[in-house]
Amino acid sequence: MSQPASLGFFHPAALLATWFGIGRLPAAPGTWGSLAALPFAWAIVALGGPWLLMLAAGVLFVAGCWAADRFARSLPGQQDPQSIVVDEVAAQWLVLTAVPLDPLLYALAFALFRIADIMKPWPASWADRQVPGGFGIMLDDALAAPYAMMTLWLVELWRSGVGS
Repeated sequence: MSQPASLGFFHPAALLATWFGIGRLPAAPGTWGSLAALPFAWAIVALGGPWLLMLAAGVLFVAGCWAADRFARSLPGQQDPQSIVVDEVAAQWLVLTAVPLDPLLYALAFALFRIADIMKPWPASWADRQVPGGFGIMLDDALAAPYAMMTLWLVELWRSGVGS
């Protein structure tokens, strides 16, 4: 069986999987991918609100499954290459549906998602180990996102004084 050919930089799957090359940065590509998601999310919410961002996250999840699978198959021996960051973008967008357009809350959402993505609480850890292909690459981050969202919700409860 022949090795799959590496995809060029401008191949649609490579562009999407690496979020237009952000995932190819040398250090902490997941963090860069999550950071790169923020201005896009802000623009989407400004245009159509959080529901449009949720829809965009869903569409990106589906497209990301294809792109991540195609890109990962083009790199022999790598099931979940670090350069794939479309999973971080889609999941970060999901987290950002829980907050209004506020730079401080966007920064908090970014930090909480990075923590959840790195820690991979169950079932994200299960998906990371057990679900193969592009769907698995996308799924573990999508399953980590609700942990950040729940924490944001608790912060908002505390800020509003409901918890006191």
